Amino acid sequence: VFAGLALSTGIPKQPLSIATLHPLPGGSLEMRTGDVMVAVEGIAFDDEDFSKRLDALPAAGHRQYTVLRDGREMTVTGPALRPPRVGGINPTGAAIETDLREGDVILSVDGVEMTVFGDLIAPVNAAEGRPITLRVWREGDVFDLALSPVRRDLPKAGGGFETRWLIGVNSGFFFAPELETPGVFGAVGLGAGRIADLVVLTFSSLYHMVTGAISSCGVSGPIGIAQMSGTAASQGTMSFLMFIGLLSTAVGLLNLFPVPVLDGGHLVFFAYEAVTGRPPGDRALRVLMGIGVTLLVALMVFAVTNDLFCP
Repeated sequence: VFAGLALSTGIPKQPLSIATLHPLPGGSLEMRTGDVMVAVEGIAFDDEDFSKRLDALPAAGHRQYTVLRDGREMTVTGPALRPPRVGGINPTGAAIETDLREGDVILSVDGVEMTVFGDLIAPVNAAEGRPITLRVWREGDVFDLALSPVRRDLPKAGGGFETRWLIGVNSGFFFAPELETPGVFGAVGLGAGRIADLVVLTFSSLYHMVTGAISSCGVSGPIGIAQMSGTAASQGTMSFLMFIGLLSTAVGLLNLFPVPVLDGGHLVFFAYEAVTGRPPGDRALRVLMGIGVTLLVALMVFAVTNDLFCP
């Protein structure tokens, strides 16, 4: 699924170039479609620490960009690379319950002006779940929206998790990049990498839940899965297919856990037989299968309880 999505939607061309400029309140200043992005405020786009160095800059509504235009390198003024524009709506976030849409620009939060997308973090966290008011710009119209941030445990880049309050929107650049179709092997590699990242994140999440570092509400049951599936489908085919890939990865990984009655448990039995030269006894199998069924039923009850009572 992940490889198919990469083949059908494409991936950003390198070096990064502008295919479309998104509408913004102040316009795109001197930026043009077709510009090849070289650097922003002297930070090269191919710098290994690009995101970290960009985040370290003071917030500003305008930036100086080095671009290649018509074969010539020049410096031009453009919007903040990541303006307070809604690049996407999280299907499990608070924004999905409001009229907030992809492409909306958040001008202020409770009267605090937003310059870059990162400015959202402080006022949303400070609200600690109480209702906040967003002033939103949409294609020249300005209006207010109210919503209540939701508490979430997010993975950190260096490992572990941090607890934050979120409104359920994703960031994005002020432009849509030009795309290219990867080769079949490249797409498969991207898909495999996506699965590897999800496996690592799953085990990290389970560990931190068991140790009490993060909330166990991250475990969803059939009700939560159905709700997320419906929300993903309402956002379009690609969003729904991405959800299918995520769900398939989670189910496949769970099935490989060494729990009797699951395939992972059968693999353990086969390994035992390979080492000892004989299969486990019938009585041992019955006891282990009973334990496995009990564990699965307990997990199902726990997940459904989360669906009903977790925020």
